[in-house]
Amino acid sequence: MNPDRSRTAYQESAAGLARRALGALRGTEGTAMAAAHVESAQDPGAALAAIRILGADTFAPVVLAGAPLHREDAQAIALAFSALPPARDVPLPPPAGPEGPWLMAWRDWGTVTLLTVLTGGDGVRLTAPRPARPAHPADAAPADDTAAWAEWSVRMAQLSTLALPGLDGPVHDAARRSPLALARGATRAVLRRDYPTAARIARWLAWLRSDGVRLPLDAAPLVEHIGLLAGGDRLALDTAISRRLIAI
Repeated sequence: MNPDRSRTAYQESAAGLARRALGALRGTEGTAMAAAHVESAQDPGAALAAIRILGADTFAPVVLAGAPLHREDAQAIALAFSALPPARDVPLPPPAGPEGPWLMAWRDWGTVTLLTVLTGGDGVRLTAPRPARPAHPADAAPADDTAAWAEWSVRMAQLSTLALPGLDGPVHDAARRSPLALARGATRAVLRRDYPTAARIARWLAWLRSDGVRLPLDAAPLVEHIGLLAGGDRLALDTAISRRLIAI
């Protein structure tokens, strides 16, 4: 298959899975969504890739809305890792581009961690990269008096799937150390009309609020503002997750 066509198929499938997750989070979609997404797909390979792309957000209806985790969903997620095995060696330092093995490694870490927690490991046999420290500068949270917050906040936006209950680690510790940098990053993204980035950074602010961290701005109106101006299934899911985190 043409690489561009394959990439488009993966992106479209991921958008469809995000739409299912959003429906399950709102209570308007069946909760066995990952299995249903794979079973109904014309391209099962793209559907399995979509699970890896959406990452831990596949569990958002479970950890935020109390939806059940169906065994079929757990099996579909495990199958995604079997069919598309994660890389074993993540290069350090990270590649210069915005995407790279370090990003997928942390997405996989979040997915596997929540899957293991929610199933107790029952019937789930898979492994994924679980680095002791982030393979990128997320753990080097910038000081408030430096200009490094802009790049760092974008990298944190790329890891927004980790901003969920049940996950905690060095990336979360970095977020706790630098709420001001995240607030600046979210504000900058809104002013630049980069709403996807703004929504992802706002998720970290919402997560910090649910974690009891004092914020330099009120995350609730920021999330509502982004939700009014932005569109798309993935961004709608990010905004819905933020609202749930704020309500905790």
